[in-house]
Amino acid sequence: MQTRLESFLESFTNIMIGYIVALISQLIIFPFFDIKVTFTDNLLIGFYFTVISLIRSYTVRRFYNNRVKRSNKIWKPTERY
Repeated sequence: MQTRLESFLESFTNIMIGYIVALISQLIIFPFFDIKVTFTDNLLIGFYFTVISLIRSYTVRRFYNNRVKRSNKIWKPTERY
């Protein structure tokens, strides 16, 4: 079971790695589609999507963490099979 802080740190680390990968991908792929943006705009586009992704990742993590917590309260096995 993760604390909220642990969930946030896991999501943040995952998203920061994703941000770097996305930024490099944008720099390589955008020219193939004739999308011209400045490097600063590229950073901002990546930043906005990163914030959205962080919120999504944290929310999903907390949802499943709470779901596991609830199911453990309802069913506590007395024997191991």
